[in-house]
Amino acid sequence: MIERIRRAAQAVSRDPTSVRLLAVSKAFGAEAVLQAILAGQRSFGENYAQEGVEKIARVRELLAQSEKNGAGSEPLQWHFIGPLQGNKTRQVAENFDWVESLDRIYIARRLADHRPPELPPLRILIQVNISHEPRKAGVHAEHLAALARSVASIPRLKLRGLMAIPKPEIDPAQMRAPFRLMRRLFERLRENGHPDLDTLSIGMSADLEAAIGEGATEVRVGTAIFGERTRAENAEPMASN
Repeated sequence: MIERIRRAAQAVSRDPTSVRLLAVSKAFGAEAVLQAILAGQRSFGENYAQEGVEKIARVRELLAQSEKNGAGSEPLQWHFIGPLQGNKTRQVAENFDWVESLDRIYIARRLADHRPPELPPLRILIQVNISHEPRKAGVHAEHLAALARSVASIPRLKLRGLMAIPKPEIDPAQMRAPFRLMRRLFERLRENGHPDLDTLSIGMSADLEAAIGEGATEVRVGTAIFGERTRAENAEPMASN
């Protein structure tokens, strides 16, 4: 996967190190994550709060037991990438380093309220529903600027950029179009009050070349790293806010 990212970046004259690989570890056990860590992977994405919190703790135990615990390497980074309900914000704020799926100011305020003062600010990506899919999470583009202003003003949070999961496409031109729009939205925010934004999380296994070609700084990959999932993915119950 690292080689594939390198080739995609070089094809558009980009530095391959400018694209972070986020290993989507949902539904894979802590032992699989440990093997990825020992192979050099440092950033992991989880979709479900309870599963993620338990896995973070178990990985910490396994690293403490391992003779090859990655000492001297950069710290692990845990990213929450799934839909976030109000009753899960404490778990996420206390255990994760990033939230990539923020789309409501209510959730932002709850995350800030629950972020422990001894931890650095929680890094935030706003999720954009770039394809306007009715059942997909994310803020619509026309409401993005207002949400970004509000999030940036909240202590204990640090707005870092944008995330999107476009509707799947087969045609290369149609595949690139939403990524191009995401880059424009990202650049517009940087030009209008948010110059420190540095993360554009777009692209997964099937379309990462198109995403990197349009400026992705992070791609999210699961099965291509860990293999096929060995159990059904069961989402946590959706609770009302």
